[in-house]
Amino acid sequence: MPHTRPPDRLDALRGVGPKLTEALHRLGIRHPKDLLFHLPSRYEDRTQLSTLAQLRTASPVLLEGRIVGHHLAPGRRPQAVLAFQDLSGRARIRLFHFSRAYLQTLERAVAVRVFGEPRWAQGGIEFIHPEIQAFRDSPPELDDSLTPVYPTTEGLTQPRLRDLIVQVLAAGPDAWALEELLSESHRNTRPPLWDALLALHCPARHTPSTPCVERLALEELLAHRLLLMERRQRLRAAQAPACTASPAARRELLSRLPFSLTAAQQRVIAEIDADLAQPEPMMRLLQGDVGSGKTLVAAMAALTVLRQGHQVALMAPTELLAEQHVREFTQWFTPLGIAVQWLAGSVKGRSRQHTLEVIASGQAQMVIGTHALFQEQVVFAKLGLVIIDEQHRFGVAQRLQLHEKGVGTVPHQLIMTATPIPRTLAMTQFADLDVSVIDTLPPGRTPIDTRLVAQARDQDVMTRLDAQLNDGGQVYWVCTLIEESEQLAAEAAQTRAQKLSEHLPHRRIGLVHGRMRSEDKATVMQAFAEGVLDILVATTVIEVGVNVPNANIMVIENPERLGLAQLHQLRGRVGRGRRESYCILLYGSELGRETMDRLTLIRDTLDGFALAEADLRLRGPGEVSGTRQTGELMLRVARLDLHSHLLEEVADLAHSLAADEHIKTQLLDRWIGHRESFAHV
Repeated sequence: MPHTRPPDRLDALRGVGPKLTEALHRLGIRHPKDLLFHLPSRYEDRTQLSTLAQLRTASPVLLEGRIVGHHLAPGRRPQAVLAFQDLSGRARIRLFHFSRAYLQTLERAVAVRVFGEPRWAQGGIEFIHPEIQAFRDSPPELDDSLTPVYPTTEGLTQPRLRDLIVQVLAAGPDAWALEELLSESHRNTRPPLWDALLALHCPARHTPSTPCVERLALEELLAHRLLLMERRQRLRAAQAPACTASPAARRELLSRLPFSLTAAQQRVIAEIDADLAQPEPMMRLLQGDVGSGKTLVAAMAALTVLRQGHQVALMAPTELLAEQHVREFTQWFTPLGIAVQWLAGSVKGRSRQHTLEVIASGQAQMVIGTHALFQEQVVFAKLGLVIIDEQHRFGVAQRLQLHEKGVGTVPHQLIMTATPIPRTLAMTQFADLDVSVIDTLPPGRTPIDTRLVAQARDQDVMTRLDAQLNDGGQVYWVCTLIEESEQLAAEAAQTRAQKLSEHLPHRRIGLVHGRMRSEDKATVMQAFAEGVLDILVATTVIEVGVNVPNANIMVIENPERLGLAQLHQLRGRVGRGRRESYCILLYGSELGRETMDRLTLIRDTLDGFALAEADLRLRGPGEVSGTRQTGELMLRVARLDLHSHLLEEVADLAHSLAADEHIKTQLLDRWIGHRESFAHV
């Protein structure tokens, strides 16, 4: 590859103007060198041609032939249906984005190459919006290497992105002054940095070798680790209120409870006490299965801070869950003379103004709410502790906003989750947090019998529910999201509620879905909690919901659409009382082997941490921790399921390099760069 003078700005690259610069900025690319570390997410094989007669699977293929005609299909959304022909047969190509000039170009071409996934429909082979190249003369030679596919954004096509990266690679390694930041012992048998980058951007006929990928994954994981260590160090330098526990207040609270603390709860409370006694901010992640008693542990921490004259804010992801916390904390704290205040989006007008005033004056000691707590007009007098329930449902910026509401000092922070975090994920995304685990359930929790039942037998399931309800229990019936559409999920829930009403006309059936108003959802959920309803049909809005000890049956339709961690959390809604409890997974037809293995695993396993590890292997870190929505842990090349064996080495390296500002700056510039605002805080 000939070397050229390196461009010093993005617009110095061939073909880059203001619009393309803006698109590159959206990807965190501010300098041409950043393109070296914008790595492929996958590869396509365009090194050999297939024919229509050879197609047997839906895997992407490259075909060569001609467009021999087209017609416009009627409908609300215009479609062009092209007739493609090669030496062995014909296929249809459907295009949703086209112009008449483009269609004419395709029909006039001597040959076209089509790359896409075939599907069999209406008695023939069809391609939906494949990539098409048109040639006026004989087509060129085929690629002799795999084609990289990069993460991209609107206004930046794959061919354009590939061209920009080729331009940057053409300048050669010396132009970019890429230092080897790892010591000889850690480089070991791994290839040099430039060779590894070249292998990923310009692969041969096979995917890049393991040593090349590991070489880059090690650096990337190290950069993330150093960033989290740096943030933790900055936080420790801040001043927080040192608070010691009040044994008398705790005894009074515990004396009013109908149960005792478990050994696991006592251990975790001791860990939190040690943090709160320090004048530096606590940053602790509290893990525990649904029903393990995390809220009571949080109440003990809150009591410690409140008795020292500071305020505590507890934030929950939904009004339903926040209201449940209000009821619990009011029951626990009111006899102790502690004022509990509620703030959510539904609090309006004079009530809202009054709430803001009592929070600002310090009269409201324990403040519980939703995202409303983030708002600028919410001012605390003396915030000492922030408790965040179900951390993965909040974005990074939101958590940071609440953290910054301390006056004069930085509040302690306790983050709770009922979604078990696999060790590998905890060592990367949550490396800046201390972790506590409640690993036992309180006595009296009923083991849940999980069963797999085919969707075709839903009538049998409804009949059996009727018999179970005669014993006085209650049922959740969950309709999962359909293609990520809340509207379709709501329609599915409404249809199921109708079917249940027709099949069990004597049963009281309620319906909750995400398109209902918050107050209407709360009314139905409260009716279910009070036993007014026998069956609650719902979408996954009840994943994080109220505590209903009398509910002993959970039916989940189409569980194959959900991850193991989410299924486990839904299942945890039952088994909270003394009744025998069941979870029925009503799966759809034609499941693949891998999907059925996953459902079998949830059927046979009640250990949330074992399921979380399996989920990480099967679905990736973003799905497990909820970061697919919030933008955290945006790893480019490292994969926790493949590279967990590097984490111990990464931890050792990070410790030895933490004081080396030069190396740390270089690593963060390479791998975090302008995306730092998206990393975990």
